[in-house]
Amino acid sequence: MSEGMRPRVKYVIGPDGSPLTVADLPPPNTRRWVIRRKAEVVAAVRGGLLSLEDACSRYTLTVDEFLSWQVSIDQFGLPGLRTTRIQQYRQ
Repeated sequence: MSEGMRPRVKYVIGPDGSPLTVADLPPPNTRRWVIRRKAEVVAAVRGGLLSLEDACSRYTLTVDEFLSWQVSIDQFGLPGLRTTRIQQYRQ
């Protein structure tokens, strides 16, 4: 195994506390990003279920977009992922 490669895990704990597998993740063609779906993808990357590159490729996200989801969760919790509240949180 090369350096920098982590062994892939079978599941991580999702945002609601339940086990989350690759099969439980939103489908790759997801276009409507609700809070739960964003939080699941962030949990999958943080837990090692998906790499950042895999997640961005799978969901056609930019790295900046994904990282903004992470920052929003860290700063404001799951409500920070609401698109309707984004301006309020950024002030």
